[in-house]
Amino acid sequence: MELVIKNLSKTYSNGVKALDNLSLEISNGMFGLLGPNGAGKSSLMRTLATLQEADSGTMHLDDINILENPIELRKVLGYLPQEFGVYPKITAKQLLDHLAVLKGITNNKERIELVNFLLQKVNLYEKRNKSVKGFSGGMKQRIGIAQALIGNPKLIIVDEPTAGLDPGERNRFHNLLADVAEDVIIILSTHIVEDVRELCQNMAIMNQGKLICKGRPQDVIDELNDKVWQKLIERNELEDYSNQYMIISNKMVGGKPLIHVLSDIKPGVGFTLVSPTLEDVFFSKINTTREVI
Repeated sequence: MELVIKNLSKTYSNGVKALDNLSLEISNGMFGLLGPNGAGKSSLMRTLATLQEADSGTMHLDDINILENPIELRKVLGYLPQEFGVYPKITAKQLLDHLAVLKGITNNKERIELVNFLLQKVNLYEKRNKSVKGFSGGMKQRIGIAQALIGNPKLIIVDEPTAGLDPGERNRFHNLLADVAEDVIIILSTHIVEDVRELCQNMAIMNQGKLICKGRPQDVIDELNDKVWQKLIERNELEDYSNQYMIISNKMVGGKPLIHVLSDIKPGVGFTLVSPTLEDVFFSKINTTREVI
């Protein structure tokens, strides 16, 4: 399978340009789409999921023209939106059964077998008769993935799937996604850098509706080798350092800012060279783009 997006643009009625001439090619496996809030990730996911139309451009999943034949795309689409709503008063088994009917699986025996299979796959079979209302955030996300798998989809879109999950639930969700991704295209849209680094073979970074970086995670990290320097400074020094250097990130360590600076040479006294991370790539691309725009 291959998803090909060419020159996709979308401007909302309030004048916000959510997608700006975006082009991208994605093959089987897990693909990470990174970007800050407001970067256009959810707009791209909603357009791919045929929930909104684009102003211009094309999208094809193999021979399916997504913009012209949205119904054909929906037949092979699994979608877990950022806010996955559930019917609060029904059980997990009833919810999946209902959604399977909506997806056209009318044979009762086939549907029962499918629902049981999916509940086992997402490790919720023992909870099948429990009300979904009482599920934890991670359990609801697993139900979300189960419903996204109904109908053997070829393209699965998951939008901010691990936001708000505790570390244990996040790890279980990661393992589930990795297992599913072997035979289909999964697009993981997130602002959590660790999710992409741990799960995805390929990735892209969006900002202000544009694609600003793409490639394999390790390849884009390697581009920053010998260019990232760090130093622990005093809080009242942060503004001065920001004026002198290209600070790509800072975080508090022991009550003091630990800054990462992008430079081809040693920036100054007290700086040490560090191995770059995907977080460094993310912040360097976002900060550079903001300056240019």
